[in-house]
Amino acid sequence: MAYQHILFEISDGVARLTLNRPDKLNSFTAAMHLEVREALEAVKADTSVRVFILTGAGRGFCAGQDLADRAVAPGAESVDLGESVEKYYGPLVLALRNLPVPVICAVNGVAAGAGANIALAADIVIAAKSASFVEAFCRLGLIPDTGGTYFLPRLIGTARAMGLAMLGEKLTAERAEEWGLIWKCVDDDQLSAEVDKLARHFASAPTLGLARTKQAIHASPSNTLPQQLDLERDFMRELGRSHDYREGVAAFVEKRTPQFKGK
Repeated sequence: MAYQHILFEISDGVARLTLNRPDKLNSFTAAMHLEVREALEAVKADTSVRVFILTGAGRGFCAGQDLADRAVAPGAESVDLGESVEKYYGPLVLALRNLPVPVICAVNGVAAGAGANIALAADIVIAAKSASFVEAFCRLGLIPDTGGTYFLPRLIGTARAMGLAMLGEKLTAERAEEWGLIWKCVDDDQLSAEVDKLARHFASAPTLGLARTKQAIHASPSNTLPQQLDLERDFMRELGRSHDYREGVAAFVEKRTPQFKGK
């Protein structure tokens, strides 16, 4: 597929998707949603992929929804924002969370509105020091969608989630790291190198085990302790029969670097 609004490539086990509307701070249109969806489906279908990277082109990561894409003419019927969430943003968040490989989000600049919450859907978020997160929905009389009301209280607690959601203040990348909203904040000129280093690590890691780790952690908030222990039992039973477990044990005994295949 020829893409107009994103850059997408798969190389050496690493899939990289760059939101590519830099003149609009990579804000989403319906057309860009469809291209991202197509790329994510390609990642899911390609068994050679061991890690997925999401980032943005230019000076921003993503400013959320391009409001001009659904502008309402004077006198026209109001736009159905619920349909937008149901058709585009909800499926996008679920697709990112359900990818069977580690998902890294490299936040290279402002992440606002839906853009902030798309970043939070990743497994590992690394941000440049100049980056920031803004839950801008309250400025338009809206709620933090795209999983914002789910991610924020779970990551940073109710009090901080309320403050960000109801005030719409900018949160710096350094403060986001301090609060536990993201994994790491790095100097701007180190962002690319840090992400590439992490991608190389995951590209040679035991992918199946990481996929089950993601599933288990995501399941834990809605499970009781006995239910979570049962899930851990089931996953450990499966992983104990995997190639990567056998290879990991053999490499440990033989004092060598393991050669994981992701299965």
